[in-house]
Amino acid sequence: MTDEAHDASGADSTGAETTAAEAGAAAEDSSTTGSVVRGERFRGGPARSFLSSLAADERIFAADLAVDRAHVVMLAEQGIVAEGVASEILTALAAVEAAGHDALPEGEDVHEAIESAVVDRVGPDGGRMHTARSRNDEVAACIRYRLREDLLAAAEASVGLRESLLSVAESHAETVMPGYTHLQPAQPTTVAHWALSYENAVARDTSRLLAAFARTNRSPLGAAAFAGTTFDVDRERTAALLGFDGVVRNAADAAAGRDFLVETVATLATQATTLSGLAADTLLFANRGLLTPADEYASTSSIMPQKVNPDTLELVRATAGDAVGGLTGLLTTLKGLPRAYNRDLQRATPHAWETVDAVTEATEVAAGAVATATWHEEALAAAAGEGFATATGVADLLAQAGVPFRHAHEAVAAAAADAEVALAEGDTDAAVAAVDAATESVVGEPATTRVDEATLRAALDPVESVASRDSAGGPAPSATAAEREAARAALVADRESIAACRQALAAAAETLDAEVSGYV
Repeated sequence: MTDEAHDASGADSTGAETTAAEAGAAAEDSSTTGSVVRGERFRGGPARSFLSSLAADERIFAADLAVDRAHVVMLAEQGIVAEGVASEILTALAAVEAAGHDALPEGEDVHEAIESAVVDRVGPDGGRMHTARSRNDEVAACIRYRLREDLLAAAEASVGLRESLLSVAESHAETVMPGYTHLQPAQPTTVAHWALSYENAVARDTSRLLAAFARTNRSPLGAAAFAGTTFDVDRERTAALLGFDGVVRNAADAAAGRDFLVETVATLATQATTLSGLAADTLLFANRGLLTPADEYASTSSIMPQKVNPDTLELVRATAGDAVGGLTGLLTTLKGLPRAYNRDLQRATPHAWETVDAVTEATEVAAGAVATATWHEEALAAAAGEGFATATGVADLLAQAGVPFRHAHEAVAAAAADAEVALAEGDTDAAVAAVDAATESVVGEPATTRVDEATLRAALDPVESVASRDSAGGPAPSATAAEREAARAALVADRESIAACRQALAAAAETLDAEVSGYV
């Protein structure tokens, strides 16, 4: 995606001023002897293929055609190009679209190749399609036009993952499971609470993607090379025809700014990091026999037939590395660039395309893996109390009974080894005795002189322990019910926002088609 072919005033690549007719004649000559943009002077040499982005630009082929059409319609409406010429150009663009990207002539990029194809069909007047613009604002518009679709697809994938996580939370609101810190048993929780913790994080990813869409959805057309144009263009008109919400006001910022790419890739890298944690947890649970991934999201060994390997989740986890690499590459490419178009920018955009593709696919795979995994409720219940995981609840109980929390913490820590063994053997009496003895050694009296024994026994039970943690955001079923309701409402709202964005883009596309049909 190269730029600075000739600026909006009609100057050719040598800087000499030309009339519109002369520019058209030059285009006619170059269509057979050299580049439609560069002419014969910059045609040859081994660097031509190095400069070219034509193959990679297939991704924005449709975007460039839309941008060309909107620009030509505006030129005709403003009286800058005659309606008959506009008709010829728009007819030629339809033929170029029908032939496809692979049929384009050679060129530095898709923008030059499309213009060359139009000149081949129309003759010199085909070159008038580039009046009042540079490839600087053209390419920026094409990138933004296409990236909008990718951002909405990524947002839809994030909403799909949230749907999967919410479904798990709704199905396992009361399923207790072990909670870990430092990969060690910590406190019992529920599958619902675990799933909602990731749903909350992915909801923020959705919000960031929609915010990135809003900032991407501004038109740079009319900025020309970076200093605007002498022609009486209507920037708001082309923005509306292309479905943009408005324009990037400053022409230099419009042509050179790529922070919308940074925001997109940073958001995707954040989401990929969330996905990597989700994948790591799921892999751990599978390793400990707490869940089994569906065959569709697993594979087996080429030599060990008994293996069920959650390979897809390992690749989901690895995607974070790709996304962080894309962000680092993009930022490094942009760092220190002067405030105008620089050819370095040609190398910036692929980081965004590669990252959005990788993270969107990983998100969809993660959603499928979460939705289809089998949670083993008996194994989860058995593991929920491992390592005296209810110890914090016992310490809280003593603190509520008037024991200073640090003394309660010390007492329960002293009881931990014996209580863990007793609970693992199902001997609650021995566990109560261990807590009593340790509390007496620390505070001078057994625990059961401060708390009811039945209450202490309940605190030692993972299910009762979870039920007691009913503070806002806690794992108790009553607390997660409220959280699920809020999450569902937010999910529905985000789906509606994405649908509204798509409808607005579709309506703009219909309007552009209707305007073009008036000339063709």
